[in-house]
Amino acid sequence: MKCRKRILIIRLKSIGDVIQTLPAVRMVRENFPDAHISFLVCRSNASLIQGFQDVDEIIEIDRSRMKRGIFAFIAELFRIIHRMINGRFSLVIDLQGYGETALLSRITGAKERWGMVYSRGRKWAYTKWANRNKHVHAIEKNIQLLTACGLKPGTIENHFVLPASSREAAKKVFISRGLDLDKPLLYIQAFTSTPSKNWPLEKYLAVAEDWRACGGQVVFGGGTADAVALAPVSAAGFEVFTGLPILVSAGLMYWSTLVLGGDTGMLHIANAMGKRAVMLIKNCHPGRADLYQHKEWVIDPSGCGSLSEIAVEKVIDTCRNGFPMSYVPGISLAV
Repeated sequence: MKCRKRILIIRLKSIGDVIQTLPAVRMVRENFPDAHISFLVCRSNASLIQGFQDVDEIIEIDRSRMKRGIFAFIAELFRIIHRMINGRFSLVIDLQGYGETALLSRITGAKERWGMVYSRGRKWAYTKWANRNKHVHAIEKNIQLLTACGLKPGTIENHFVLPASSREAAKKVFISRGLDLDKPLLYIQAFTSTPSKNWPLEKYLAVAEDWRACGGQVVFGGGTADAVALAPVSAAGFEVFTGLPILVSAGLMYWSTLVLGGDTGMLHIANAMGKRAVMLIKNCHPGRADLYQHKEWVIDPSGCGSLSEIAVEKVIDTCRNGFPMSYVPGISLAV
């Protein structure tokens, strides 16, 4: 009896980059329908893989533990090395391409090891590789690697399935704040991980005020570290949700009518869930991480200008264009 192929896919971080491996994982499944597919990811992002229908097993690496001192570092290092060796993987696909992931790929002892190469010195870790193409979208980079290594490309599917438990948890959070899920709701993710990627908060507030003036509901989301910075939003009378588990925050977007924000992983989750979104992002290079297959939902400043150059009116108009039958000046959004 032929052994079932065991495949390990590696992408440790971050939220957006992990989500953007979805089409590659689907492509692997289409080429190896009977394989057992494991996904190695940082513990902080591990819950995301629950939305990957083609993954059979989640393997976590606790990078935070490795920062707690030498003994914790060694313990976690040996734990993950042991897990890699005993995984009995026949194929490893490293979609990260960092030094540590190259090393982990090699440690598995898999007969086939494919990787995205950022520098020539890491080719030793792989049996097949593709040089990183910085001129294409992250999703296309991953597909190019798999194609270069011999897999047959099919229809690209960027589909994240939010667990029912997370949808229900988010629904309860909304209801506890008195929000009506039957009425139009704008979810704003105002902050990204990089200050230069942020549109000014006062401009997001202007969009929020416009939505509210038309009878719509508005909520702001963010991480625990964003709570203080979002204080002006609460003062303006808008609901703010910070520090929630990733999947519950995804659930808030699931129940929303429109998601607005910058170049952040949450916007990529919204896109992969099929939600209507508007992303504000700088247009400085062709390989930027915009909303895949929905460039028409992206707003950027001219050239490589600052995001602050984007006019509030342009964002308001783009939001309105997403709902031409219900969101027009002077007409209430309320149902």
